[in-house]
Amino acid sequence: MAASLRLNARPFTSQHFQSKSLPKLASKVTTIRCSATPSVRRYTITLLPGDGIGPEVISVAKNVLQLTGSVEGIEFSFKEMPMGGAALDLTGVPLPEETLLAAKQSDAILLGAIGGYKWDTNEKHLKPETGLLQLREALKVFANLRPASVLPQLVDASTLKKEVAEGVDLMVVRELTGGIYFGKPRGFSTNENGEEIGFNTEVYATYEIDRIARIAFETARKRRGKLCSVDKANVLEASMLWRKRVMAIASEYPDVELTHMYVDNAAMQLVRNPKQFDTIVTNNIFGDILSDEASMITGSIGMLPSASLGKEGPGLFEPIHGSAPDIAGQDKANPLATILSAAMLLKYGLGEENAAQRIETAVLDTLNRGFRTRDIFSEGNKLVGCKEIGQEVVKSIDPKVPIAI
Repeated sequence: MAASLRLNARPFTSQHFQSKSLPKLASKVTTIRCSATPSVRRYTITLLPGDGIGPEVISVAKNVLQLTGSVEGIEFSFKEMPMGGAALDLTGVPLPEETLLAAKQSDAILLGAIGGYKWDTNEKHLKPETGLLQLREALKVFANLRPASVLPQLVDASTLKKEVAEGVDLMVVRELTGGIYFGKPRGFSTNENGEEIGFNTEVYATYEIDRIARIAFETARKRRGKLCSVDKANVLEASMLWRKRVMAIASEYPDVELTHMYVDNAAMQLVRNPKQFDTIVTNNIFGDILSDEASMITGSIGMLPSASLGKEGPGLFEPIHGSAPDIAGQDKANPLATILSAAMLLKYGLGEENAAQRIETAVLDTLNRGFRTRDIFSEGNKLVGCKEIGQEVVKSIDPKVPIAI
């Protein structure tokens, strides 16, 4: 599926976004030369640490990728670039042109987190989150895959009863570049009474629905063959078209069982009986909300990775948690979601499934050995910080290979 989901983005021009002339940015480039093999694979990875805990979790994930590469015969070249609030402070914009160019020229992008209280009062075009929306749009990564699985080692950390949470394994396929987050018209105005109003437009074209539906059907086909399309077709015209097109695409996948559910019911069912779901496909805003809800079933938002993919070209991989500025710099962050995002980068972005499996197995082994960050801690386990749990994952990859410094 990786090859069919990647995208060639068009060259960036300043007319796409509000920007200003920028000084040339300094970037950190690290090339890791791995043990020689007859068929070494070489990839360029753009790292976007971002804000808050982002630099901490990216640093850990980079170490994991380095060692995995050395074991699997993969050579990585890392290029670290500013984005979000960090880019605002450095250049005055949340997505500098140099950062976007580096992202487009790489094989994959690994993002930490963006945002923080410091920039909350900025105008919209100067918010860190605007840079993320710009990046997704520029890369045309329209399909967001967010797995939510309750690991046996963490079932007691779930907010749900054990019998409800145990065995949950679902995938949310979220449309990422359309809908109310991008629809026009949007803005501020006044109504007939002279009162200020804010307005947004939920709009989808047929091609946008068709392409995300096909990704969802393909994903379901490779899982347990069940797809639930979530909409609000009893109220919203955009959802009425959504349901119509998903049903039309379903004829191409007779082996996949398709059901439909209104978003309010889906939100309820996720906490009532989450095991009923295999693959969920939904629009941008519903997917944003439901995937965060699903994350708490697993025990912590700090455990969930995501992949944002297009037809071809570099994919964007990131944990779904935020920048958590309250714990930034305190070695309290959980880096496992970012490490698992690196595994998704290998699997879906580069087609390196063996390397991805090595990382996933190392995470499970680390949990089996009882290491926990505070967000997933329970009695009887060992409480550790961001760096230490990262070191334990590295040890689990291959204890015979030295840790990269």
